[in-house]
Amino acid sequence: MAKLSDVAYPARKHLVGGQKLSKKYLELRSKIAKIRNTAALDLLQAPNLVQMSVAGDFYQYRDKELCRVDATLSEALTVADSFLVRNGRVRALDQHFARFQSSIVDDQTQDELAPFFESLKLLIPTEGDWFPRMEYRDQLPTGERLVFRLRESPERTESLSLWSSDEPDPRKQFQIKGPDLSICQQIRRRANLNGADEAVLLSESGHVADGALSSIVWWRDDVLYGPDDSTNWLPSITRNLVFDLANQAGYETATERATPQQLLDCEVWSLSSLQGIRYVTAWDGVQLAPPRFAGSFVKRLELLAQPIS
Repeated sequence: MAKLSDVAYPARKHLVGGQKLSKKYLELRSKIAKIRNTAALDLLQAPNLVQMSVAGDFYQYRDKELCRVDATLSEALTVADSFLVRNGRVRALDQHFARFQSSIVDDQTQDELAPFFESLKLLIPTEGDWFPRMEYRDQLPTGERLVFRLRESPERTESLSLWSSDEPDPRKQFQIKGPDLSICQQIRRRANLNGADEAVLLSESGHVADGALSSIVWWRDDVLYGPDDSTNWLPSITRNLVFDLANQAGYETATERATPQQLLDCEVWSLSSLQGIRYVTAWDGVQLAPPRFAGSFVKRLELLAQPIS
C-alpha cells in the first residue's frame, strides 16, 4: 500500500506563479487525498489489525535478550499486562507477572518468562512515572512472542464520571487481559463522546460487570462490594489489593449483583493499576454518595509500592 511519504510535496516556490504549475499542484493534492482514503479504507477492512502506538519504546525478547524494535506489529495481541512505576516503585509486581504467566499456554514461552521478567525490570528508569506493558502475541514465530513496551505514565486523576454502555458486553475472553483491549478502548472512547471518563459494561440483565478498562466497586453500609460471579469481570489485581486493605482495616467485603440504579447513595470507585482508586462523581444521573473512604484508602494503597529491583 502506498504511503503518504512516497509523494513529495513541491517546494513552496512552486505553489505560486503561472496556471500550469497551479494545475500540477491541484493534481498532486488529489493524488495525496486518494492515498489517504485508500489507507483509511484498508484499516477499516482489517479489524484484526493491531498497531503499536507511536508513544513509548518497544522491545522484543529473542535470543535471551530484549531487542529494540521500530517496526509495527500487525499480529493480534493475545495477552497484555501493565503496571504503574513511580520513581522506581511499583505495587504487586509479582502478581502482575503471575497473571501474565497464567494466561500463556505454550511451553517454550513459559520457559522464557523468568529471564524476560528480569530483563524488563532493568529497562525501567528509577526516576519519573512510567506505565510499561508486557505483551504476548501467539501469532509471532516461536521464540519471538514476548514484547515489552516502555512508555511514560498517562495523566492520573482522583475522580471520574461513568457512562453505562448501551450495548451488550462485547468481550470474548473476559478472564484474560489483552485480547479484548482494543474493543474496550473503543467503548471508553464512546463514553468520552458521551461526556464521561469511563464506560461501564453491563450484563445481559443490566447488572454491573466491569469498567471498560477498570474494575467497579462500591460501598454500602460500611461494606465494600464488587460484582459477583454471575457477571463477567476480569480478575483485577487492584481489586484484590483494595479488598485486602479493607479487611485489614476491619471492614467487611462482599460481592453482589447490582444495576447502576441500585447503587443510589453508594460511594462508587473505579480501580486500575494505572489510576489506583478513583471515586465516581457522576453516573448517568444516579445520585452517588460523596467520597468518605477514598482518601484514606488511596494512601493505604500507595504504601504498598515496593522498589522494582
